[in-house]
Amino acid sequence: MSAKITELDTEQLIKDTARRIFFGEGRFNATTQEIADAAGVNRTLINYYFRSRDNLFNTVFEDAQKQEHERTESIVFSTKPLKEKIMDYLDLYFEQSKEFPYLEIYMVTQMNQGCAYKDHESMSRLLDKFYLEIAVEMDKGNITKMRPEQFMLNFISLTCFPVSMRPLLQETMGFTPDGFDRLIEERKQIIMDLLFKPE
Repeated sequence: MSAKITELDTEQLIKDTARRIFFGEGRFNATTQEIADAAGVNRTLINYYFRSRDNLFNTVFEDAQKQEHERTESIVFSTKPLKEKIMDYLDLYFEQSKEFPYLEIYMVTQMNQGCAYKDHESMSRLLDKFYLEIAVEMDKGNITKMRPEQFMLNFISLTCFPVSMRPLLQETMGFTPDGFDRLIEERKQIIMDLLFKPE
């Protein structure tokens, strides 16, 4: 029993280390030896569990996509009002972006290559629920009237652009990593003020 737990722990350690190197440090070309050294394991263990560096990379990426989708679902299908749901999502999204600043960049790259999240039925159900709540808030006068899809584009643009463009923005705007983190933290309320009318 203990050997099985150790194997599972080792496999998870490798995945956690790879995720930090790939998406936390942006070292997409890191070798299996570099990952093994960072995890404190023998390189042969990576081949044992994942067969190749590319398989490890794909596993880590798919896990990240799945986790993000599940977290988004839990927020969208909660019983909270839409405004609270969006604030919860901003908290979750920006916290993740601090830990893994290069994940968004890689996800966009992979989607351009056709490697997007494949559960279309689940995604469609999530969007339908979100669009309905947006339309209700528009009817109440809490959101400027527009197509719900346009609201969604505004929300995504305001949220994702500074994260996906972080390396360039941080450099050109002259921010330290901590300084940019503070800028992102301030951004949450700015986004809410832009999306929703004053109460």
